[in-house]
Amino acid sequence: MEGTVEDGGQRRKSIEAGAANRYQERFGEPSERARLKVADRMDPYVQEFVRHAPFAVMSTADGDGRCDASPRGGHPGFVKVLDDRRLLLPDVRGNKLFQSYDNIDANPNVGLIFFIPGVDYTARVNGRARVVDEEDLKARGISMEIFNPDDEAALLQGLLIEVEESYPHCPRALKFSRLWDEGVIAGNKQDPPVSR
Repeated sequence: MEGTVEDGGQRRKSIEAGAANRYQERFGEPSERARLKVADRMDPYVQEFVRHAPFAVMSTADGDGRCDASPRGGHPGFVKVLDDRRLLLPDVRGNKLFQSYDNIDANPNVGLIFFIPGVDYTARVNGRARVVDEEDLKARGISMEIFNPDDEAALLQGLLIEVEESYPHCPRALKFSRLWDEGVIAGNKQDPPVSR
């Protein structure tokens, strides 16, 4: 059976109803706790996590399903929580490829995962995005909030994200990877495993 594309609301309803997908049929169903953590809005914990996160990865896909993942960063809280169902993600000028924006023009579904340095939990938010222009950002009082801006840094536009599902994500992957391990970080700084 081939996979199909469904929006976050449909997926969340399937999870809540306990409808097993083919992988759950093969490997087992999620716990009640895992099923119930997926919400159709950002609960207070997810909202506070986003307000304190200086880094996120945003995934998008074009109309044919070709995916892209893009890092986003700034001062903690650079992504604005407007309410429990809406986020505003300002865009600072980067490489000018605009892959995410081009994808969103064809397919508004986005996924975000937020990180706070040293914290093993993450927060995930999925929804639908639309592009807002610089004037809209200014009218909302949004400014560029980044560390170490260079000469190219400027606020261009942003994304208004209508949340369809969100949840805190368990720390297993970050613990498995030792991502925040101070010894690993120090070793990588002293002897970088890759160079550019």
